[in-house]
Amino acid sequence: MSPLSLPGAAGAAGGLRLLALGAGLAAAGAGAALGLGAERLVVGRPLLPLPGARPPRREVPLGSLTGRPLVVRAGDGTELHVEVDELPEEERAAAAAEHRPTVVLSHGYGLNLDFWHVQRLALRGRYRLVLWDQRGHGRSERGPRGSATIDQVGEDLADVLAATCPEGPLVLLGHSMGGMAVMALAARSPELVAERVVGTALISTSAGGMSANDYGFAALAPALRRVAPTALGLLARRSGLVERTRTLGGDLETLLVRHWSYASDVPQDVVDFTAQMIAGTSVEVIDDFFPAFDRHDKAEALSALAGGEVLVLVGDHDLLTPPSHSDEIVRRLPGAEHVVVRDAGHLVPLEHPEVVQDAVEHLLARAARVVAHDRAQPAALVPPAAEGA
Repeated sequence: MSPLSLPGAAGAAGGLRLLALGAGLAAAGAGAALGLGAERLVVGRPLLPLPGARPPRREVPLGSLTGRPLVVRAGDGTELHVEVDELPEEERAAAAAEHRPTVVLSHGYGLNLDFWHVQRLALRGRYRLVLWDQRGHGRSERGPRGSATIDQVGEDLADVLAATCPEGPLVLLGHSMGGMAVMALAARSPELVAERVVGTALISTSAGGMSANDYGFAALAPALRRVAPTALGLLARRSGLVERTRTLGGDLETLLVRHWSYASDVPQDVVDFTAQMIAGTSVEVIDDFFPAFDRHDKAEALSALAGGEVLVLVGDHDLLTPPSHSDEIVRRLPGAEHVVVRDAGHLVPLEHPEVVQDAVEHLLARAARVVAHDRAQPAALVPPAAEGA
């Protein structure tokens, strides 16, 4: 039986639901459409919540943070939703004295800026923050046909920086496709990166070689890779039906979200939050971006980041951008701090936020020292013009 077929009463409607759920789940990272056969592998597992799952402890509900909204128009006219968390007036002088950079956070494929909820909550009030929805995600426009590429999201990031922080030091945090956007920015504007980016966090991401991933299913990956583009194209053409069936996934969708996103028993509200973000990304956008990952190759651009501090962080059970991809980034950036988080999947900032936040705080402290050092350097002496010149 084909991995894409369902027996008996499930029929065609069940097949469409499975396709929609798999595509939607895998949108949590660069493994889009490899969830298409996942139902065959998770049948028989206990339904959630699983015994031992950590209970939620939320003083601030996930996704409830907001900042000053603005619209940034990309070079091709696409309107991008951006939020800025400004420093309170009483904190600005101290931030300037301590050389605190602006922190810019770029989310991953199939998610939105709310993904950074925990890190945003920890940093706001101490750093000026800029968060944005990538094109087609969250509240940003989809953009014209053909614009769903990694190079384009790098262009979009450049436009966001120009509109929100045209001067001053920067720290860039990128998760999954957001990390790829940072690499694309480095390829596009190495001078800007060299002059202003004092710190970079590349979290659960890859500089290339995504076509070799098996996403945890070595036996299924070749077949799924062959059928995924066709299946996603079909889903995109039947998007109305798909969006309706995606809301009916229930326990199966929760299982799929857990399988590809997390390696430990995260609280149920985290799983629900993840599923809501994924469900908010249209199948058309999933289909638009899917081919971009196999074409992504920004290994040579990594050298542009070497002038600042770099954090490379990944979960040891990341099925979408496995640790080997982070190993390759560190091989090209040997001065980077390399953190492999135990019992963590692709969405490690939500799964183990304390570990990620500790690593980010260390990055920010190192970046502040880079800024302080640069500002302490005397200006180059200009020799006086020769008399009579």
